[in-house]
Amino acid sequence: MQSLLLYVMIALAMVFATPEKNQPEVCLNAEEFKIYEQLNAYRKLYKLPKIPLSASMTIVAQAHAKDLQDNQPVKGNCNLHSWSDKGEWTACCYTNDHAQAKCMWDKPRELSKYKGDGFEISYWQSDGANANAAIAGWKKSTPHNNMMINRDIWKKLTWNACGVGLYGNYAVVWFGREVDPAGEAKKCQ
Repeated sequence: MQSLLLYVMIALAMVFATPEKNQPEVCLNAEEFKIYEQLNAYRKLYKLPKIPLSASMTIVAQAHAKDLQDNQPVKGNCNLHSWSDKGEWTACCYTNDHAQAKCMWDKPRELSKYKGDGFEISYWQSDGANANAAIAGWKKSTPHNNMMINRDIWKKLTWNACGVGLYGNYAVVWFGREVDPAGEAKKCQ
């Protein structure tokens, strides 16, 4: 009887210790990781904690940067927080009046295991986005800067998840309040 109980306990431990097989490893390329490092170095200047690098938020950020580059959803009144109808997500025309904000906030739940809302800063550069230019651009923009260093409407929030995507002319960072159940992303080897 004891050996059967021991066998059951070992089997349960193996089941719960084994990572999901269908969850891809999420990683940031060198330039994306540079954005993450510069963001946290900037936050440190304001005595703010480092934001954990989230696998789920990185999935969303990388998908959005690629969608922006490949499918160009920024048309008419739709700004850089918009999503095309060419992916496994709900299309979203995000306008400057924030009337459709929920369609953007929902993207982490649509694309990953993340249960909370996502908030994004985005950047475009005609000759290709890079870490230094994106961080400098966000610092110069009061709304983006406020989000990075928890000021103004973001003052009472704690960021417990962050993801970065950079593809072609676009760089995006996603922030979330909840801890990511999928764990951390890593720098690609």
